Amino acid sequence: MTGELIIYTDGGCDPNPGPGGWAALIIEGETHRELSGAEAHSTNNRMELTAAIEALRAIRGSAAITLYTDSQYLKRGIDEWMPRWLAKKWRGTSGPVANQDLWQELLRVSRNHKVNWCWLPGHTGNPYNERVDYLCNHARSKLRLK
Repeated sequence: MTGELIIYTDGGCDPNPGPGGWAALIIEGETHRELSGAEAHSTNNRMELTAAIEALRAIRGSAAITLYTDSQYLKRGIDEWMPRWLAKKWRGTSGPVANQDLWQELLRVSRNHKVNWCWLPGHTGNPYNERVDYLCNHARSKLRLK
């Protein structure tokens, strides 16, 4: 297992659904690596999941990771809802689980790591959370320039 990593992620759309952006900040000691991307049509929830997926994909080998998200959907999905979805073969209370493709990919890319999923409130002055929010919005705004 490689060293301990800290990851901050964010995703969003404006409007929702609509043009979406995602971003991640990977911190390993003094090294900070920023990732971001956008999709022409998505949802806030899909972009939040994509941010976590892309961050975990970027980690080579296995690592102990603390991943911070301001998305209750991501945090509750991975910690609370996932066991029930798996037991019910990807069915929720009202039918198939939304964004199943991304939840399955998140499970796949997180298997090699020990991830501590942490929720933090957005837009409260945490500089790393503010940075990924900026990167997410910037990635989305570049779509409009094309």
